[in-house]
Amino acid sequence: MEGKPFKCDLCNRAFVYPSKLENHQRSHTGEKPFECEVCNKCFTQQSGLVNHRRMHNGEKPFKCEVCDKSFLWLSALRMHLRIHTGEKPFTCDVCDKSFSSSTELRKHERIHTGEKPFTCEVCDKPFSTTSDRRKHQRIHTGKKPFTCEMCDKSFPSISDLDKHKRVHTG
Repeated sequence: MEGKPFKCDLCNRAFVYPSKLENHQRSHTGEKPFECEVCNKCFTQQSGLVNHRRMHNGEKPFKCEVCDKSFLWLSALRMHLRIHTGEKPFTCDVCDKSFSSSTELRKHERIHTGEKPFTCEVCDKPFSTTSDRRKHQRIHTGKKPFTCEMCDKSFPSISDLDKHKRVHTG
């Protein structure tokens, strides 16, 4: 801890600058003094608010040099670049399948564990992903957001729409 004279009384983490200690201490207190004037979401650090504002103003400062796609976050650009490089650094311990993000790996691992942490609020049916739950909930809401451009018939899922399109294409 030499060279880091500012120490947290609660967890003993040390910092070079008092401002870094002050920011850290908010993780213990839950204080979030930086508030978005658009949506009232609060942040522990000014930088979090600055980054959040990009969602409201449409700013996407991180651009892929391969395909010109832009991103709000540097981390999102880094993950996107794996599409171009084919890098898949996250590997399943059970079946050795690889993934480009830790999030995708965690979703995959539920196949092996059987974990279904997302439950339909209407019928309590469990799902392994939020997207599967969202698709299921259209049964209860009657929403059909996917419309055939040839006949204007609507469907609850893109796969249902794709099946329907065969009627027109033979």
